[in-house]
Amino acid sequence: MAIEKNVFGTMPDGKDVYIYTLTNSNKMKVEISTYGGTIVSSLVPNKDGKLIDVTLGYDNLDGYLKGDKFFGALIGRFGNRIQYGKFILNDQEYTLAQNDGENHLHGGLKGFDKVVWDSKIVEDSPNTLELSYFSPDGEEGYPGNLNVKVTYVLTEDNALEINYSATSDKDTVVNLTNHAYFNLSGHSSGDVLNQKLMINADKFTVNDKYSIPTGEIKEVAGTPMDFRSLTPIGNNINSDYEQIDFGKGYDHNWVLNTDGCDSSKAAQAIDENSGIVLDVYTTTPGIQFYSGNFLDGSDVGKNKSVYNRRNGFCLETQYFPNSINCSKFKSPILRAGEVYKDKTIYKFSTL
Repeated sequence: MAIEKNVFGTMPDGKDVYIYTLTNSNKMKVEISTYGGTIVSSLVPNKDGKLIDVTLGYDNLDGYLKGDKFFGALIGRFGNRIQYGKFILNDQEYTLAQNDGENHLHGGLKGFDKVVWDSKIVEDSPNTLELSYFSPDGEEGYPGNLNVKVTYVLTEDNALEINYSATSDKDTVVNLTNHAYFNLSGHSSGDVLNQKLMINADKFTVNDKYSIPTGEIKEVAGTPMDFRSLTPIGNNINSDYEQIDFGKGYDHNWVLNTDGCDSSKAAQAIDENSGIVLDVYTTTPGIQFYSGNFLDGSDVGKNKSVYNRRNGFCLETQYFPNSINCSKFKSPILRAGEVYKDKTIYKFSTL
């Protein structure tokens, strides 16, 4: 199927922002904006064959320029948090923006979610959109000139594949992800507490009260963090378990059992109301499950929808938060001349 390209809006500096529509033969449709590499909508068939938009977002560019919830955006250079906005690499300390209390979040004040990506349709690969961005040395405090390439591929079996790659001319840190919020009953259908979730992980990284991993890795067994079998999201979300209290719900990194293999299922979410199933596959070592705890009704989304608390959930594939400062965690360091490469698949089907 052909990819459709339209103007989505114009940046304050006059630069055009485009929106691409990828459609497969099952009529599944994904819209992606060059502002932030954002997934604007994902229309997938429900159990009755009706197309349902299962990602939260805005109708126009202005919404994304004003919004602060990272709806559907590509996140970088470093997804999630770095404690105190500082890290040491090759005996040199680097200082980043403290844009989440005293900590650094999602790449800083102007992360990859807030830039306009270059784009092209990949002619020799069906339903493939390539986005690229050059992040200069020192941008947001990070070392190295970084060339980033992300491809979105909509397959005929209703999967959205996201392929990340990057190279740098200096040693740096990289942790790329996508911050889509899903609601499998439809983006405007209310809370997700009855939707069920499985995370293929025996362990999670313990957070402090500021959502920074302490370095401790803990078994999920016997805790509200146990999603090894399908469990309603709302079952333990108001528990007095300290980790739940710290995050005002779920906002944690799980240590995946998949060992970097994208053919092993990392997570699954289902909604029995719509019959929609979301399976997640990834090469990354971790996944952040965020239950939309800080959605507060201030965001007016598509079709004038109001997004209240827990009206969506995120499954952000990633290196562990603050991994550059935790020697026990898999290193997010990208050495000069090496290639960063990761893949995530969001595959939709019905019960």
